[in-house]
Amino acid sequence: MHRRRQLTTLLAAAALTATLTQATGGAPASAADPAPGVADLTKDIDQVLSASNLVVARAGVVVKSAATGEQLYAQDAGKIFLPASNTKLLTSAAAVDTLGLDYRFTTSVLGTGRKAGSALTGDLYLKGTGDPTMLAADYDALAAKVAGAGVKLVTGRLVADDTWFDDVRLGTDWAWDDEPYYYAGQISALTAAPDTDYDAGSVIVSVAPGGAAGAPAKVTTTPETDYVKIENHATTGAETDVVVNRVHGTNTIVITGTVAGAYDEWVAVNDPTGYAASLFRKALAKHGVRLLGPTTRGAAPEGAKALATRESMPLSQLLVPFLKLSNNMHAEILTKAMGRKVSGKGTWDAGLAVTTAFAKANRVKNVRLRDGSGLSRLDGVTPGELTDYLIALRAKPWFTTWYDALPIAGNADRFTGGTLRSRMAGTAAANNVHAKTGSLTSVSGLSGYVTSADGEPLVFSIITNNYLTGNPKPAVEDAIAVRLAQFKRDAPVDTPAQLRTATPTTPDDPARECSWLKPTPC
Repeated sequence: MHRRRQLTTLLAAAALTATLTQATGGAPASAADPAPGVADLTKDIDQVLSASNLVVARAGVVVKSAATGEQLYAQDAGKIFLPASNTKLLTSAAAVDTLGLDYRFTTSVLGTGRKAGSALTGDLYLKGTGDPTMLAADYDALAAKVAGAGVKLVTGRLVADDTWFDDVRLGTDWAWDDEPYYYAGQISALTAAPDTDYDAGSVIVSVAPGGAAGAPAKVTTTPETDYVKIENHATTGAETDVVVNRVHGTNTIVITGTVAGAYDEWVAVNDPTGYAASLFRKALAKHGVRLLGPTTRGAAPEGAKALATRESMPLSQLLVPFLKLSNNMHAEILTKAMGRKVSGKGTWDAGLAVTTAFAKANRVKNVRLRDGSGLSRLDGVTPGELTDYLIALRAKPWFTTWYDALPIAGNADRFTGGTLRSRMAGTAAANNVHAKTGSLTSVSGLSGYVTSADGEPLVFSIITNNYLTGNPKPAVEDAIAVRLAQFKRDAPVDTPAQLRTATPTTPDDPARECSWLKPTPC
């Protein structure tokens, strides 16, 4: 049964303090009364956590000094919580440590047989290793290289080689009704993104007025592709009320409703391998390369000759869209990439074993991982160990690059502030808090780093599960983060009003990261 500490005075007896601290799973309290600033911090966080919508919920909150490991506040520190996208703190750091900041994905075009004049006898292979940054333009560039090598005719097939990863496309525990949405896209070693957020495995469906009221709406896709089938039942109207939905297990996208202005929806495709191969085949035709055979699947044979290769940006750069925008597909692709490197198996099981081992080697002993992104409702971690983990990462040689890739509170630049760019603006936490957000229905989290008013580096983890009404973010999470930015050990904060935070510029959705609501509102 969840028990919240209720401190009724700043002068609590040492024995009571010790008992409460032990109940939360934290380190034993000292016999001495806490410093005035720490006692005041405890009072204020307790006040924040007394919010009415948390009465029936579970809130795990831990604050520690990053310099000494001293615990400054704890509630349910040792209890397992569903972390949502706070899981990406584990996945991203494990990927950097395992793959390296210079790691790049490669996509190759390989040929079998011999070249006779402008004809290539045999098959043409498109081989991927999971690159989530491949755009239609990148497949076009590969096709241009093939044509530039003097190939105008391929007598065999186009073979899509996605064998770098296994053929399990969706996480075991993912909700089936998330399937059409780009934030739950299918995972493949061959994929394509429609934009420079690199939302791998999706297309953008754009709906616009088609003329006078009642006229059919105009529908286009980015990239242009016939891989998806559009069923357009939408009409031009006085307001935009459009539903774009992909039929389960197919690439049929049904559009209904009315549209008064431009409307975009990001939709996950069924089978990214076929999607990528279709973009490449279309690009070959554009560049005058004719394929006589069909598109099939298979592994490129040993000895196949490389005709063109494309390398992605290094992982050091990919961390920015990954963490700033909380990109689920990047997390899952990197998970399988870790499994491939460590055990030769591009599977979730192999990759999660790597992330779990890394977490346990860095002070997270109680952890359960079922995916890399946090979409699974069977993932679990304790806020106390998550703060210990954040402290341990500060000693890593790559820490600064990883830390800079975390969302930064109150910074309006989308690729700096990320999912925190409209939160805590104009407060002591702005351009100070570096933290990872997390959201699922009835789950919210914020864990990361903040520098106090004394210049002391702090780490914190705030994870809330099972609230029924009123998402606790940003009211609870931001209030605590701002309070930590104001924290002074030897002095209380003068005015309770300082707990208030900037109001977000967009509505808060309790079920999704703000970055998952395209076009990104946060």
